[in-house]
Amino acid sequence: MEKLHQELFDFISSSPTAFHAAASAARILKEAGFVQLEETTPWTLVPGGKYFITRNLSSVIAFRLPEGDYRAFQIVAAHLDSPSYKLKGKGITACGGKYEMLDTEMYGGAISASWMDRPLSVAGRLMLRTDQGVESKLVDAGKDMLVIPNLCIHQNRGVNDGKPLRVQADMLPLYSLHKGADLKTQIAQMAGVKPEAILAEELYVYNRTPGTVWGPDEEFISSARLDDLECAFSALKAITEAEKIQNVAVACLFDNEEVGSGTRQGADSNFLENVLRRISRSLGRSEEAHEAAVASSFLVSADNAHAVHPNHPETSDQVNGVWMNEGIVVKFSGNQRYTSDAVSASVFRAICQAAGVPVQAFYNHSDIPGGSTLGHLSGRHVSITSVDIGLAQLAMHSSWETAGARDLGYMAAGMTAFYQAGLFSGADCQWQING
Repeated sequence: MEKLHQELFDFISSSPTAFHAAASAARILKEAGFVQLEETTPWTLVPGGKYFITRNLSSVIAFRLPEGDYRAFQIVAAHLDSPSYKLKGKGITACGGKYEMLDTEMYGGAISASWMDRPLSVAGRLMLRTDQGVESKLVDAGKDMLVIPNLCIHQNRGVNDGKPLRVQADMLPLYSLHKGADLKTQIAQMAGVKPEAILAEELYVYNRTPGTVWGPDEEFISSARLDDLECAFSALKAITEAEKIQNVAVACLFDNEEVGSGTRQGADSNFLENVLRRISRSLGRSEEAHEAAVASSFLVSADNAHAVHPNHPETSDQVNGVWMNEGIVVKFSGNQRYTSDAVSASVFRAICQAAGVPVQAFYNHSDIPGGSTLGHLSGRHVSITSVDIGLAQLAMHSSWETAGARDLGYMAAGMTAFYQAGLFSGADCQWQING
């Protein structure tokens, strides 16, 4: 497990933004022999081939073809973005020129207090003017550059009484004491480009503290961006290491889940639908054969879940809470915000049981409803039997999250077993599992 934990921490450290996470995923896939395709060019696919595509350089779909014929698509979906603070175009000179601050807006639903009084850095992408037109360049400051300072308790006696934090007033990062200091100029220098070549940028604040394993029996892991890079990493491990696949194995790593997935690179787009259709077309499948394969397919939507909180167990369902280190979580919701039902949950449980992977069930506290998921949104475009899963964790959407150390291995093993299962629906609500 120590090796697996370190691989996860390395993946997270190399993925301060969704752009970097997509690049890290592409590197892992290339090292495993996957060939990169482009959406803008025709595809020539061969049985047994391994391929991947990016969209917006922030979402990735990878797939493997079996050596022979296939009955279905077996899909895992996770997301690469995490709550953070996005930089606006210009900084702020404050206090008569004594401080240079950065102007930010919240990306997703971050727990603001967790971002304060810790060293932060900046990463993202630059769009550059070149002789050939416009190109993208990733940038990561790679060092401590910012702090969002709290107001001391002597000047804010109610700080522990639940005072709300305002992004425009309380969450502005301190950048410099030098009047006129310009982050854009510094970032350009770090990227090795001229500031005037930068046409636009998308830059985010991130916590670069390395992940750690802790506890008397090393039973916990803590890191930034566990939600949802832990599931994304597990999907990459599974699709690169699964053996003897019988169907088309697909791993979708989407961007923008934290802000609703409504972008062209999000789960609520045509990205997955187009990829599946182009796979069928390239392999000579008719439209009817493609639709039959889709109808026989299965989607695992992977996004972490809320463990029972040690200080606030009342926020979880009293008898249906989930626990760290007790296996993969299958999520259920009466309002169908999670896609799991008796059919999809039983199929996934059967696969995990055969692989010796423990599974537990999660239901929201009835007075604290959860949000939508990747499976729920992608199902608007590709209607596939789907199960929502995750791993139990604490402090979701904090800048520093905690999960169970053993659960990472369970997730990687469960996803691998899913890809190897040879799963397809022969009739409505009846599933065959080969292997």
